[in-house]
Amino acid sequence: MTVPPIQTLSEVVESKITQDNNNMFAKSSLASWCSSVWRKILAEFISTMLLLLLGCMTCIPMEGYISAVYAALGFGMVVMFNIEIFGHISGAFMNPAVTLSSMIWGSTSIPLGIIYIIVQCAGAIAGFGILDAITPMDLTEGAVCVTKPYAGLSSVQTLCIEIAVTVILIFLNCSVWDPVNKEKKESVSIKFGLTILGLSLVAGPFTGAGMNPARSLGPAVWTNLWTDHWTYWVGPIVASVFATLLYKIIFLQKRDD
Repeated sequence: MTVPPIQTLSEVVESKITQDNNNMFAKSSLASWCSSVWRKILAEFISTMLLLLLGCMTCIPMEGYISAVYAALGFGMVVMFNIEIFGHISGAFMNPAVTLSSMIWGSTSIPLGIIYIIVQCAGAIAGFGILDAITPMDLTEGAVCVTKPYAGLSSVQTLCIEIAVTVILIFLNCSVWDPVNKEKKESVSIKFGLTILGLSLVAGPFTGAGMNPARSLGPAVWTNLWTDHWTYWVGPIVASVFATLLYKIIFLQKRDD
């Protein structure tokens, strides 16, 4: 048997120690990362769950209420108080399109953004599921809170409307994130609540004003109604990428110049 030289043994031991230290550091870093973001993840789950639970509750047809206006007000108010409660914790995005925009902007890391999107979808499904359980009405009948095109509207028209309204929503996010507005945070929740109200009134009769893939996913899962559902994912995602890049490349650059 050949005995390795002393130098070789030393290098092997040193390499083993370095590897163990790296593994310990990686585990420690992962644990530290998880401990620092779990509150953000929980906040996104709860806020998206409330968005669907309470927002879709206002879509249930009740005698004495104008459904379209009532639903638009409901979603606007829910977004407003969710941002007021959870905005300082997670950003209260409640929307994969907004999360994607934040990732492109650079304020949310890719791993955290992916987790946000997953829990937003889970929260939306849970929220509508709770609503389905506590209401005596059949939410499938009448497609309550399901985002679907108006009769006669083509898939392309639906897609274009969803892109248009989501672009406005993403522009608002970019404006809030713009460093020039960093001292103007007091009325952010009101701005978003009124924007959602306005966009819902405009696009609601045509497409249901999705603007949010998770918001469209929750009701679709429970009611099994998937009419042109792909447009409610592609539209907001395209709008998110387009609006964020446009704002970053054009408007931020002009201000810097």
